[in-house]
Amino acid sequence: MRYTPLLGDRPRKNTGNRSTEQRWTQKGAPNEVRQVYIGMDVHQAMTVVVVLDADGKVILETMVPTEAAAIIRLMQSLSGPLRVTFEETTQAAWLYEVIRAHVTEVIVCDPRRNKLLEDGSKADKIDARKLADLLRAGLLRSVYHGHEATRNLKELVRAYETLSIDTQRTMARIKAIYRARGVRTAGRGVYQPKQRERWLELLPEAGIRQRAAWLYEQLEQLRPLRRKAKEAMLAESRRHRAVSLLRTIPQMGPIRSAFIVATVDTPHRFRTKRQFWSYVGLAVVTHMSSEYEMTAGRVVRRRKPVATRGLNHNCNRRLKEGFISAATGGSLHEPYKPFLERLKQDGMRAEMARLTLARKIAAVALIVWKKGVAFDPKKLNCTT
Repeated sequence: MRYTPLLGDRPRKNTGNRSTEQRWTQKGAPNEVRQVYIGMDVHQAMTVVVVLDADGKVILETMVPTEAAAIIRLMQSLSGPLRVTFEETTQAAWLYEVIRAHVTEVIVCDPRRNKLLEDGSKADKIDARKLADLLRAGLLRSVYHGHEATRNLKELVRAYETLSIDTQRTMARIKAIYRARGVRTAGRGVYQPKQRERWLELLPEAGIRQRAAWLYEQLEQLRPLRRKAKEAMLAESRRHRAVSLLRTIPQMGPIRSAFIVATVDTPHRFRTKRQFWSYVGLAVVTHMSSEYEMTAGRVVRRRKPVATRGLNHNCNRRLKEGFISAATGGSLHEPYKPFLERLKQDGMRAEMARLTLARKIAAVALIVWKKGVAFDPKKLNCTT
């Protein structure tokens, strides 16, 4: 294995007089090309890289600047089929685009599932080595990175979402100032510019009045920016046919439809509705142990009830909020209200009925998007 010396290189010593290339193929057929597994611990300034061979032996440890040219140079210095992994971080999308053309496979893994990294000592080289080991063992779950067709919509959705959150936080801070001094702030009158002076007079201290005035000023700056971001997002979403298809579903307005398309990117990521429910956060987590027993010399399954542990927590929060809010709003209107009433008449609790309706809307959205057809209310009860 040849490599270009880089910052922090620490190649392993050769054993005997055999070359690295000879040792690389010693356990396979002559000139057999073997897999190379690369784990990368990415940070803002530097990236620690550990390279393993097919037997799990470390053949290279190095550090490179977190820059495109340095990382590409490292990949080009390695030979053989290269399989690379690094965790989903701020730089993950950029790094994925940088190296995917120079390696055989790139897996951007979910850091929440890499429990092995929590065991034992922690350091950058240790983390990179563990990532390479997990990659070699096939134990990593990749994080999806979408196509370029929806990249503009993704950024505009993220901008609108960020400005909306900042606006809500500023409004909450304004109300918190008044509530902390025993002033009731029911409704939205406290935010209205025409009533601002009257509300500020209720604050006795000059310092707190100035703080509230600055928050009002911040709110006035955020509101027009939020409107601009919303207009740009909706204008971009109209270029996508999937958005127009999803809008045919009741309670799937332009903003929710844009959020779904920007987040999911393509419905073909999910083979079944149950996979989509898990991604959205509507999958029920079950728990069961000691499922089988011996009866008359035969292994039989116990007739014990399966315990539920609520909904899965490892999910996309944006989509979960969208589908649950759609079910909450749709429970009072057609065509979802009769469906919800039938569930309650069958003995289902109200909260479970709303959850079932949210799962139904998610399944309908997946089918409509996959098939490329508009929503048909007659088929609502047939969708399973």
